[in-house]
Amino acid sequence: MAGVNAPRTALVTGANQGLGRALAEGLAARLNPDDLVLLTGRDQRRVTDAAREVSHLPGTRARVEGRLLDVTDTDAIGRLADELRGRYGGVDIVLSNAVSRLLPHESQAERADEFIDVSNTATHAVLRSFGPVLRPGGRLLVIASSLGTLGHLDPRLHQRFDGASLDQVEYAVESWRTAIHHNTAAEAGWPRWLNVPSKVAQVAAVRAVAAARREHDLATGTLIASVCPGMVDTATSRPWFDDYRQARPPAEAARAVLDLVFTERLDPALYGELIRFGTVLDWHGGSPPEEQDRMVRP
Repeated sequence: MAGVNAPRTALVTGANQGLGRALAEGLAARLNPDDLVLLTGRDQRRVTDAAREVSHLPGTRARVEGRLLDVTDTDAIGRLADELRGRYGGVDIVLSNAVSRLLPHESQAERADEFIDVSNTATHAVLRSFGPVLRPGGRLLVIASSLGTLGHLDPRLHQRFDGASLDQVEYAVESWRTAIHHNTAAEAGWPRWLNVPSKVAQVAAVRAVAAARREHDLATGTLIASVCPGMVDTATSRPWFDDYRQARPPAEAARAVLDLVFTERLDPALYGELIRFGTVLDWHGGSPPEEQDRMVRP
């Protein structure tokens, strides 16, 4: 990240509640008074209220600003990246966390467009827009899931994501979306549960971007990766658990992510990978889960 005495800029998407809010709070507590945390979301009132509340927490040190950002508006993501480049010379920390709330009784197919737009199209836009403005030593982390490993998909679909470029990942996601609309997703091997292909695509997108810039980033101590925070007890995840006693509160789940953000000695083995509690998850691991074993962020 920027030098010890240079002001740093951090951005969190989907930050007015749940894990995103906890991440913003943690950044505001660990950064310095001259640093800036941009707490973003798509509801102006909630964003404003959350930013004010975080600013007044006893442990807050950094400046906190609320910023309206609907991540489904990819042009808005690009404009914000350009603004931060112009105002601050770039950004030091980007935590892509936005998620679309989906309840168990809702139709997966009917909610597919919104879910894909928030989880995948937005992730692609964040990577494309903020990757180029990430300052040396910065952190760009996509909050994903252990479901994001390739083995959770039908083997017929592996070639769409394994070793794919970002353009190819985007094409695979849009092919999946089209198959849902045409009622051909199941016969093509796509699982009914949206969270599985969505998370695999998120991790594949991160891997694609990281592969193209690995050498330069490692030389400058810069990290691009996807992160699994484990089971998190939030309003989004709670309806999916019959027993959520093992789920951690957002503040606790955020801690491991923030430890990765602030680590001074970057392990090259983490670069571009899916990381859970400091350990790399095998990209080719996992197995297709049963439909009833639903977990939002296991």
